[in-house]
Amino acid sequence: ALSLLAAALGSASPALAQFFDDSPGAYWTLEKQRQDKLRAMRAPPIRQKPTRLISRAAPVRGFTLPAEAPPPAPAQEDENGVAKAAPDAAPTGEAAVAPAPVDAAAPAATAEKPNAKAVIAVLGDNLGQLLSLGLSEAYGDRPEIAVVRRTKENSGLVREDYYDWRKAARELIDKDKPDLAIIMVGSNDRQALRDGAASFETRSPRWKELYAARAKAIGELFRERKVPLIWVGLPIMNNDRLAADMLDFNEIYKQAAAETGAAYVDIWEAFADDRGRFSSYGPDVNGQMVRLRAGDGVHFTRAGSRKLAHFVESDIRRILEKTKPSLDPAAIALTTPGAAPSLDLPGLGSSTPEPSQQPAIKPAEKAAPVPPPPAIRPAAGPVVPLTAPPVSPGGKLATSARPAIAFGDKDAAALVQKSLVEGKSGDARPGRADDFAWPKN
Repeated sequence: ALSLLAAALGSASPALAQFFDDSPGAYWTLEKQRQDKLRAMRAPPIRQKPTRLISRAAPVRGFTLPAEAPPPAPAQEDENGVAKAAPDAAPTGEAAVAPAPVDAAAPAATAEKPNAKAVIAVLGDNLGQLLSLGLSEAYGDRPEIAVVRRTKENSGLVREDYYDWRKAARELIDKDKPDLAIIMVGSNDRQALRDGAASFETRSPRWKELYAARAKAIGELFRERKVPLIWVGLPIMNNDRLAADMLDFNEIYKQAAAETGAAYVDIWEAFADDRGRFSSYGPDVNGQMVRLRAGDGVHFTRAGSRKLAHFVESDIRRILEKTKPSLDPAAIALTTPGAAPSLDLPGLGSSTPEPSQQPAIKPAEKAAPVPPPPAIRPAAGPVVPLTAPPVSPGGKLATSARPAIAFGDKDAAALVQKSLVEGKSGDARPGRADDFAWPKN
């Protein structure tokens, strides 16, 4: 039997004969040779170089963030194991946030309007830049309002050696002389803060104390220069640890705004779902479900930036109505994309003529009678008893056999006085739902 089996294996393929070979690796050797032959027979893959698209030919997916800072240097660690960056480099490591999505259709900078009656300056980091782009889109057709973008990518309140926001705010007030300032910063501040030679971990007690002092110093600077300030909080993030830090940062901004007289805008719930969790999609300013957040879970899309600007609208309108009473309220309100402009200011392309061009009012028109003031509304209208039999124009309708209770004007006046004026309940009648008397038996 063994001789017959050996003869059969001798005539069989090497793939079957290898099971009876003395070498245990014979099968894998033959299999490797077979795979090498198949790989050699395959055609090499074709690698196509990326095509350079024409400007504005690609779909719009976000905003263009111009490169303002050199690429960050690799992070280093000190003797305590705390990440640090070179003095001339942007913040790196886990604290730094990736740049926002690129959009070739977005403007590189906000052009100042020469005939502007109100100048709004926007300060901040990457998120602040997206906020300024959303405001620029909202006020794009408003020559009376100019949005000046004074943001710095990868900046924050921690790394003053990279970018000093207190110094930048002082220069902004002296140079641009804004009527209103808006700041949104903090997404890059999840890193150690240095005070002299000492370094403090993120969200430690000393770190929070120094960080709050820097935020308060910025608010004090604007209050001393009598420039209204709006501090916009940070949105919810996709990463849980990052979101927890942003909540602590928002508490610091809110406290600093309250102590310096600045307005604080909370946008946390505006970009969360009905369960309070992060959601990339949500309703835009038109109520349509669109993508509001970028793929990194931090930045905003174009629709998200426009919605972000929408939530700052009420504070902008309230402040400009006080500081710029000559500005038409219709010019302050934001309009949704596609809506007709509601601006109607004299001398600026509106249909309303200027006071000097309006026709003179005749003396007879000046003495027009003033309408009398409206009469005082009574506490209640005519009282209709529910027990009265309904009567049609041609005769009586079917009624109950029980006679109706007489209800005169005095009874109606007493009921109104007792129920609506004094707030007391009416007298209960036997057999009615409000009769809670005990049975006699």
